[in-house]
This record gives sequence, C-alpha cells and structure tokens, in this order.
Amino acid sequence: MFTNGLYRAALAAVAAALCLAAPARAENPVVQTNFTADPAPMVHDGVVYLYTSHDEDDANGFKMRDWRLYTSKDMVNWTDKGVVASLKTFPWAVQDNDAWAPQVVERAGKFYLYVPISVAGWPKNVIAVAVADKPEGPFRDALGKPLIDAAVGFFDPTVFVDDDGQAYLYWGNPNLWYVKLNKDMISYSGKIEAVPSKPANYQEGPWFYKRQSHYYMAYASTCCSEGIGYAMSDK
Repeated sequence: MFTNGLYRAALAAVAAALCLAAPARAENPVVQTNFTADPAPMVHDGVVYLYTSHDEDDANGFKMRDWRLYTSKDMVNWTDKGVVASLKTFPWAVQDNDAWAPQVVERAGKFYLYVPISVAGWPKNVIAVAVADKPEGPFRDALGKPLIDAAVGFFDPTVFVDDDGQAYLYWGNPNLWYVKLNKDMISYSGKIEAVPSKPANYQEGPWFYKRQSHYYMAYASTCCSEGIGYAMSDK
C-alpha cells in the first residue's frame, strides 16, 4: 500500500539540483514554439525522448488533437521532432479533442504509446495503445479498439515495468486503478483493481519509479490548482 503523500517544493528542488549538477543552463520553458502539457520522458540509447500533449494556438479552452516529441542528448538543447501520433491514429475515437497525457515505453525492440481518448457516446475517456518500431514513430493503432474501456477508463495512463519484467498499467482521476499487462504490452491479465489505500489528495497523473527496493509514485495532488505529491511503498 502507498503511504500518505509528502509534499515538497518539487520544482524548486529540481531547479536547485540542476544548478549544482551541471554548469550548462537552458532557457525556459523548454518548448517555446507550441503550447504543450503532460511531459512524459523516456531515455533510450542515451537520448531523452520527451512526449507531450499539444494544445492548439487558437483554443480558448482545451483543443488537443495530437502528441508531439522533443529529443535531447544533454537535457539542455532540444530538437522538435513534430507530431508522432494524433487522434487520426485511432479512427474510432472522437477526432476534435481529448488527446491528453501520453506515455511511451520500450519493450523487446518495440515502442508502445498509451493515451487517453474519447469515444462517441461514452461518458468517460478510454485508454488506447499504439505501437512503433522507432521512438520517433510513426505510431499505429495496436488494437483497433480501447485497451481499457469507459467502465473503468479515464485518463493519465502510465506504465511501470518491474525488475522481474512484469509491466503494470496505472491510470485514473480521482481514483487510482491498475492492471497487469501481458508481455505483448497490448493486452492484460487478471482483474482491474483500484488501489485500496489511495495516497492523500491524489488527483491524477501517476508516475512510478523504483529505487533500492522501494517503489515511488509522483502524482498531481489536490484540485484546483494542483500541487505535486509523492508516495512510497515496499511492493
């Protein structure tokens, strides 16, 4: 079970750590030519691949139709790789909005993109998966239907692969759900479960790490505006 979230001035701590760790300094924000959100980094062969959602320039609210990629070898200089997937990747989805928080993971030489999207007539978002042979894409629809449907769907999917090779898919707002993925990364086994002891003030955006046999989850906390919280567990 996850213990209660402990809140910190996370952004200040990260900024301080970067200043101490490296002499190079970058202009902020990292992305200055598009409105982006939900950054999801993946490191592969010495390159950081930063996948983001993308809000259209003319939007008064959310108008999000695709996912973009930025890459860096030094965490300072970034290259815009453009759109790697869009709602058109999933022709069965609503096409005018809701291309929200992505994540990409690598397994057995393939790259898997997990995203929340909408389906006409369904009250909640579903989770879809696309696959590519390269981290830059192009990504193609892996199933032709949702991986997680609207019964327990919603948004902010994240995948964590443990040391034993077992992959877990987490998602949800305001509840935190998970399921074990099969080795093919596009199907799952067993029952979808809700984390029974949800961390204090959990809202959305879970992200998992493991260090020295402990599991850590960072997440967006409280609403609204959101803060940053984290929780830890021994399993």
